[in-house]
Amino acid sequence: MRRLSTSDPDFETGFRALLDMARETTAKVDAAVAEIIAAVRARGDAALLELTARFDGFTPASAAALRVTEAEIEAASTSIAPELLAALDLAAQRIERFHAAQMPKDLVLPDPAGLRLGMRWTALDAVGLYVPGGKAAYPSSVLMNAIPARVAGVGRIAMCVPAPGGQLNPLVLAAARRAGVSEIWRIGGAQAVAALAWGTESIAPVDRIAGPGNAYVAEAKRQVFGRVGIDSIAGPSEVVVLADAANDPRHVAMDLLAQAEHDESAQSILITTDAGFADSVAAAVEAALRDLPRRAIAGESWRRHGAVILVRDWEEAATLTNRLAPEHLQIMVADPAALFSRVRHAGAAFLGRFCPEALGDYVAGPNHVLPTGRTARFASGLSVFDFLKRTTWVEASAEGLAAIGPAAVALAEAEGLQAHGRSVALRLPDA
Repeated sequence: MRRLSTSDPDFETGFRALLDMARETTAKVDAAVAEIIAAVRARGDAALLELTARFDGFTPASAAALRVTEAEIEAASTSIAPELLAALDLAAQRIERFHAAQMPKDLVLPDPAGLRLGMRWTALDAVGLYVPGGKAAYPSSVLMNAIPARVAGVGRIAMCVPAPGGQLNPLVLAAARRAGVSEIWRIGGAQAVAALAWGTESIAPVDRIAGPGNAYVAEAKRQVFGRVGIDSIAGPSEVVVLADAANDPRHVAMDLLAQAEHDESAQSILITTDAGFADSVAAAVEAALRDLPRRAIAGESWRRHGAVILVRDWEEAATLTNRLAPEHLQIMVADPAALFSRVRHAGAAFLGRFCPEALGDYVAGPNHVLPTGRTARFASGLSVFDFLKRTTWVEASAEGLAAIGPAAVALAEAEGLQAHGRSVALRLPDA
C-alpha cells in the first residue's frame, strides 16, 4: 500500500506513478481470440459445441441444448428463498424506476427560415448481454444490463452465460426472467461474443453487446466492434474514498476492501486531511482482512494497488480526484454535496457517511456498469442511451429551400462538389 502526501517534495512523482500503474492484464490473447471468432464465423453451431466442451467441460447433445428452457428458468426461480427473490425484486424495481426517468423526448425545432428540424430516438432491435460465470455469479449484473435495454424498448435481449459442467446459478436465471431477457444461452468466452456478433444457425446476431467478462471476452468485444456496438472494454474495479476524521475508520476500511475483494488488480484509494485518521484506517484494513472470506484477493489488491493520500485541504482532494477520474467515488465529509460540486470526473458518486458504494452495486438504482481506468474523463456509466440511437431529420418547403439553398450551393462549389451544389440549385426558383 502506497503512502503519499501532497506536502512531500516528491509527491508529484509518486502520484504520477500511481496514475500510470498498469493494472490491466498483460496476457496476450488477441491471436487466440481471433482464432475462436474465425471458427464461430466459419462453422457456427458446430464450433460453439466444440468450444463449450473444451472450455466449460460441458458437452451438449445439440445446439438446441445450449439454450436454457423455460422449464429450467421456472425450476431455478422456485428454488430460491422468498426473501432473496424479494431482494432481487426490490433491486429491479429501483433500477427500472431510475432508468425510466432517463428516457429522452424527441425534438422538433421550428426554424426561422421556414424549415422543420428534428431528432428522433429509437431503440435498437436486438442486444446481447454477457454475464460472467464460473468462479462467481452476478445476478446484479444481469439486472443492471438488461433492465436499461428493456426500458429503452429493445425488442430482443439475448443473454450468454458460461455454464461450467452445464450448471447455471439459479439466481442469475431468476434475475434474467425478472429483467425481461428474451433468451438465455449457456455459452461463455470469446465464442459467446462471436456468436452474438455474427450469428450462427441457432443464434441470431445482435446490434450491440454489453456486459463484463475476462480478458478473452474483453478482447473479443474489441475485435467485433464495428460489426456491432459494444458498451466498453472494462478494466479492474476501483474506488476513491474522500473521508474526514469524523468517520469510523472501520467503515472506511470496509469500503476500501469492498472494491479490493473484486480482483487482485482492483484499486482502493483513501484521500484524507488527517494523518492520524489515515493511520487508523490502514490499521482497520489489516484487522478486517484477518477474517474476510476473500482476504487473499483483497489483501493482494490492497498491497499491490492500494494507496493512502494525505492532502492539505479538500480543494487539493478534489483536484487529485479529477486526475484519478475514478470509477467509484465516495465522499464522506460534513458537506459532501459542496465537495462533489468540485469534482468533474467520476463514474458514479456516493455522498455522505451512510452511502457505501456497495449500495449502488445492488439496490440504489443508478447503474453499476461504469467507466474504469481513468476513462471517466470522457466516458459515462451504462444507461438507456446505450440502447437507443438518434436520427435527425429535416423537412423543407420551396420557400425554406429558397431561403438557405444559395448558401449551400456556394459552399458546395467552394469544396469542388458540383453535383452537391446542382442538386440544390436545380430546385431554386430561378433555376
